[in-house]
Amino acid sequence: MVDESQLAESKSIHKQTGKTFYYATRVLPERVRDATYVLYAFFRVADEVVDNDTGLSTAEQRDRLAAIEAAALGRELTDDPVLSAFAELRDRYDIPAEEVETFIEAMAADTEKSRYETYEELETYMRGSAAAVGVMMTHVMDPDEPDHAMPHAVTLGEAFQLSNFLRDVGEDIAERDRIYLPGETLRAHGASFADIERREATPGVRGAIQSELRRTEKLYREGVAGIKYLPEDCQFAVLLSAVLYADHHRLIRDLDYDTVTTTPSLSTARKVALVAKTRWHWAWNKDPEAVFAKVAAVPSAETHHHGPEPGAPSPAR
Repeated sequence: MVDESQLAESKSIHKQTGKTFYYATRVLPERVRDATYVLYAFFRVADEVVDNDTGLSTAEQRDRLAAIEAAALGRELTDDPVLSAFAELRDRYDIPAEEVETFIEAMAADTEKSRYETYEELETYMRGSAAAVGVMMTHVMDPDEPDHAMPHAVTLGEAFQLSNFLRDVGEDIAERDRIYLPGETLRAHGASFADIERREATPGVRGAIQSELRRTEKLYREGVAGIKYLPEDCQFAVLLSAVLYADHHRLIRDLDYDTVTTTPSLSTARKVALVAKTRWHWAWNKDPEAVFAKVAAVPSAETHHHGPEPGAPSPAR
């Protein structure tokens, strides 16, 4: 059994480091909520090895990740409360060992790879860093039709991560020397990795961000379409997660796609308002796609945003 101290530690990590997702986690049913705290904390424990300046060499980071994997899979004993709790939950919910291995492999990739030439390369990375998370969460929710739910969970996980990448372009280069905008997208808009390395929000860089934002919004629509396959008591929380993460797109558009010099952040008041608005629409209509279309900052496929090109003069008001 996951004990109270393990759960408290996991919940604390989640609350401190996953503020957006935490709002949605709180409305999950208890049978899923406590497990989600542990899952998220596990993801952060692994992520911290490569995201923070710990003074470890690449080899030491990889060794630490290997130790985390061994503990998470129950192959090695650990006194870490989060890893112990995760190992138990993985067994309880029959989360495949391959998903844990795929996730850790993606974290290890961050120790060596910091640029992605194509979207396909980035997609391969996200299969471990984001899609594996969606798969694990789906196992915990235990839908009646997992084969229908799982592909959408993978897609929605990728959409969440792409929103984070697009929000954090400047922060990622400044703090971690990483660029998650594909080189091919940058070049298609007359930009380059060097522009971002210099923290220059050129029209080309902003055009690339806009292009990837549109790709991400397509993934949101595909991912949200699968929420109906989840258990009814989990649908609202997953929908709310999508609404909250996607709201960063509104902020990115308001910044004229400049997330190189600025990192947008949702205010607490905005999150609370989105929770209330989403819940109100959900009370009247339990169709996730319809509510998402009403509430989220993602245009429908038919009315996709076609505003002025980034950097163009704004119309007079």
